[in-house]
Formats: sequence, C-alpha cells, structure tokens
Amino acid sequence: MAEVKLRFGILGTGNIARQFAKGVAGSQRCMIRAVGSRRLETAKSFADAYKVPIAHGTYEALLGESDIDAVYLSLPNSMHHEWTLKALEAGKHVLCEKPIACSSLEAEAMYAAAKQHGRVLVEAFMYRSHPQTKAVLEEIRNGVIGRVKLIRTSFCYRTRKVDGNIRFSRELAGGALMDIGCYCVDLARLITKHDPVDIQCTAKLHETGVDEYACGTLRYADDVLATFCCGMSVQTDNAALICGDEGYIRVPVPWKPPVDGAGYIVESMTPPKQDGGTTKQSGPREVHVPFTGTLYGMEADDFAACVLDGIEPAISAEDSLSNMRVLDSLRGQIESCG
Repeated sequence: MAEVKLRFGILGTGNIARQFAKGVAGSQRCMIRAVGSRRLETAKSFADAYKVPIAHGTYEALLGESDIDAVYLSLPNSMHHEWTLKALEAGKHVLCEKPIACSSLEAEAMYAAAKQHGRVLVEAFMYRSHPQTKAVLEEIRNGVIGRVKLIRTSFCYRTRKVDGNIRFSRELAGGALMDIGCYCVDLARLITKHDPVDIQCTAKLHETGVDEYACGTLRYADDVLATFCCGMSVQTDNAALICGDEGYIRVPVPWKPPVDGAGYIVESMTPPKQDGGTTKQSGPREVHVPFTGTLYGMEADDFAACVLDGIEPAISAEDSLSNMRVLDSLRGQIESCG
C-alpha cells in the first residue's frame, strides 16, 4: 500500500514559495496540490512552472480547497497572523514562514487557535531540520567544547532592490531583524534552551523606517552571551561560532546548508597568540555531514511527520513564542534608533 502523503496548498507565489515548491518535488511524504494568489494569472503561472494541479485567484479559494490538508504560508510577515488564523479555521494544518508573526501577542493567538481547532502549526525555520544542525547540537551535548559561554552569529546580504521590496516596508513588518536576524535569535534559543535575561540592540534605520542593519546582545541566566549582526546592505561571513571553555565550533553555512558539502569545524586548542608566540594546538577537526534530498523537501517531510505521526516539530511552540518575545524587545529598542 502506498504511503499516505500530506497534501499542501501554497499561499503566495514569491521567491520562498518557489523554493519550497521546487524542494517538495524531492520530498518523500508530501505533494503540492494547489496554489493561491491574489491574481489567477499569477497562480496559473506558478502552477505551470511547478506542476501544481490547482490554481486559485484568491487566498480564500485556496483555503476552501478540499484537496489539501495543510497550507504553506509564504506571505509577507504582516499577513502571517491573519491568514494562519483563517487557515486553521478552515481546518488546515499550517507551516508558516519565519518569523511566525509580527508580535508575541499575535503568535500566542495563532498557537491558541491551532490548539482550539486541533491542527498543527509550525514555524518554518528550515535549518532546524537539517542534519548539520542536529550534528552540531550533538557535539555540544557531548561536551566536546566544554561549557558554552559565547555564541556569535551573523546573517547579512546586500540588496540593490529597494523599491517594491517587502523587506523595506514598515507596513509589512520588514527590516533586517525580522527577515534574517530572527535566525540568529533562534539559534541562540536552540543552544541555550532558555529565554535571555537581558537584551540589547542598536540599528541603522533606512529612510523607509525599517532597520537596514542591526547588532544585538543577549545574556542568559547561566552567563552565556550571544551576539549577532544582521543587515540588508552589508556583507559578512554569515557564519555561526559556538564557543566553550574547551574549544569552539565554527559552522560556515548554518542558515541554508549546501546540499553537498555541509559540515562544521571543531577546534579544541588555545587560540593563536597575538604576539606571535607558540600555542598549544590539537588542530581543527572538520566534520562533513552527508545529506541527500532537497532542503525544503526535508522541511516539508519533518512537518508531515508532525501531522501524520504525531512527532514533535523541529521548532516547538515554546521556542517560537520565546523567539517572538525576544524580537519584540529588540524591535522596541530599534524604534528608538531613529
């Protein structure tokens, strides 16, 4: 007997929706049955490109589609709350793009609705499902780098397209923090498993009013410090460094690991002396993490396991709510940078 597959409908037809559709074609337990856009022509064009059987010219029509079990919500941040609630009310499970909402209050209402309607709601942080992330966590749990004390992350890019770019719209809850800084906040949560006790942030605001680039510091009760930078007009290494008292782990590509060549480096050594003196070194250990399949197909299959098998999600409701509270605080401080 063929394995039951989770049938997705996609809300939105932007870049991340296209990546998801392409990835699900390589998944094991999912299929895309429908797509919904504000314009039927756009939905049909998307459906033709990704071999989706059904195209709808309104979001409401997509939610009324009987041939889908779940919705992948790829709409702008400001629309996550409204359309997640509508999807849940329509009896659909929801995989909602990050960040889950515009505020912790919105997120709380969304998870309450999921519980009320008996449906699964998961925030789509693809990197959490990747075996690279799981391997790094296992190294930390095994005490390879001792007690974690510092977490340093960055996620930046430079875009020259500002006009019409939803990331530069205050009304659509854009900005570097919400677009990519949320990854840095989430990784700190994944490692520490706690809420920070102190949160600091500063930013440079764009003329549109959103944070163009920002830096933040999170302090946790066990004295772990996490620092991050994010930006939409600046370049950096976009790496993660997890530092313990016995060594450190460097993840060169943490947020969207390569399909071929994923991995990380473990260093258990005294850092090089700045005056040129000798150091005690054991040499780096490079770890390759094999992966087969597609990144977003992997994420979709993880979600299918939650819906079909009752498996715990890669990112829990508690994690998402905690992240959103941190983002609330960070955004509040950013507002004062104008």
